Amino acid sequence: MLRRGYHKSFSELLTLIQKWNALREAAGPGSAIWHEKSLEEQPDKLDQLYHFLTRAEAARRAGHYEEVYDNQLSLACFFNEPEDKWLSNYFYEQSFNTAQLVEIDGGKRKAQAYVNMGLINEEQGHVMKAAEHFETFYQLTEGTPWKDETGCAYTSLACQHLWRIYTLLADKMLENKEHQEAIKTLIKALKMAKEGGDMKMQGEAAYCLSLAYHFSGEHETALTILKTSVEIFTSLCDSAGLGRAYAAVAKILASQGKSDEAVTYLGEFMKDAESAHLSQSLVDANVLLGKVHNERGNYNEALEYFSQASEAAKALNNLPLVAEAESYCGMARAHQLMVAFNSHVAAAAADPRSLQCLLAWKQSRSDVCADPLTGVVDPEKASEAFWESNQPENKNADVELCWRSSFVTTTPRIHFAFLL
Repeated sequence: MLRRGYHKSFSELLTLIQKWNALREAAGPGSAIWHEKSLEEQPDKLDQLYHFLTRAEAARRAGHYEEVYDNQLSLACFFNEPEDKWLSNYFYEQSFNTAQLVEIDGGKRKAQAYVNMGLINEEQGHVMKAAEHFETFYQLTEGTPWKDETGCAYTSLACQHLWRIYTLLADKMLENKEHQEAIKTLIKALKMAKEGGDMKMQGEAAYCLSLAYHFSGEHETALTILKTSVEIFTSLCDSAGLGRAYAAVAKILASQGKSDEAVTYLGEFMKDAESAHLSQSLVDANVLLGKVHNERGNYNEALEYFSQASEAAKALNNLPLVAEAESYCGMARAHQLMVAFNSHVAAAAADPRSLQCLLAWKQSRSDVCADPLTGVVDPEKASEAFWESNQPENKNADVELCWRSSFVTTTPRIHFAFLL
């Protein structure tokens, strides 16, 4: 470099080597970078740096800033390995500064530089700064025919980035209970999604906006927007999106005391899933219906829907989903059992046969006198089973039965431990 007169390129390369050494020292022994080779020990990287830095310097001398930008961008793209992230970011920043000097391309390189810096800031967690860069990118590309290497229009790309960054900003606002600011930001996100022309993006934007309205207490508005989201996800046959949207609708209706309406709405979801052969949505619909019935105390209906969800999950051969559905079935069965069990306990003070029935059931777990799930008591079988299980040859059983009898009659709260 020095022999050919590229003093600026040599100085920049030396600065990068010193920066790498400083990063290594700051990380210390035991860090990942400590065991990596330095830049001067990696000839392939040195070759690339020599090639593009010298070309950029020559272009700068000639006043061809568009070529300077292109060479800097090439270096940013070359260093794409995780350990070279700092080098990539450095050259993106250099190309951003150079892009401000380019005047012959109508602002295309400047637009590229802004989106690249937006992505870097977003990755580093600087969401507000990223939003500013994406907004500038949107303004520079509006009405242009520019496309990236994949054929995606820059205007659509700008809308995608702004939708995503506005959603991230709104999420932080909701965490801080800034509901109205979040709603304003999500309205902007929805506008960007519509301009971008991506239906999936529109469905997600509507879903997020509806949740913000729900958190702010504007439930009717939330439901209206959610129905739009449901329509979009239905047209796309998006099972995951439909499941989330219908779950949100059910939650909002239930929070308003409209459980019957929630059940009706989820019933429509199940029918739509069946007609469209959306197996995942069918599982989601049955689980959601089961949850609503479970919360209302309709444990028989809850168990029925959870069982249907389990069967649908088995048809999908999705083991984690089957396990989840089976756990819901177990919860519903436990709640079923507690209803009958509690009724026996409540009747024990007036009718000792109920207690005898429970103790007999505890010993055999059969329907000798009455299965708590049926609630039917046969007094003769209850007495017979009680006295047979309380014979003196098993003194430990006597002690256990006496303790359990005292526990049931003196403790107002019923614990699952008694059933186990």
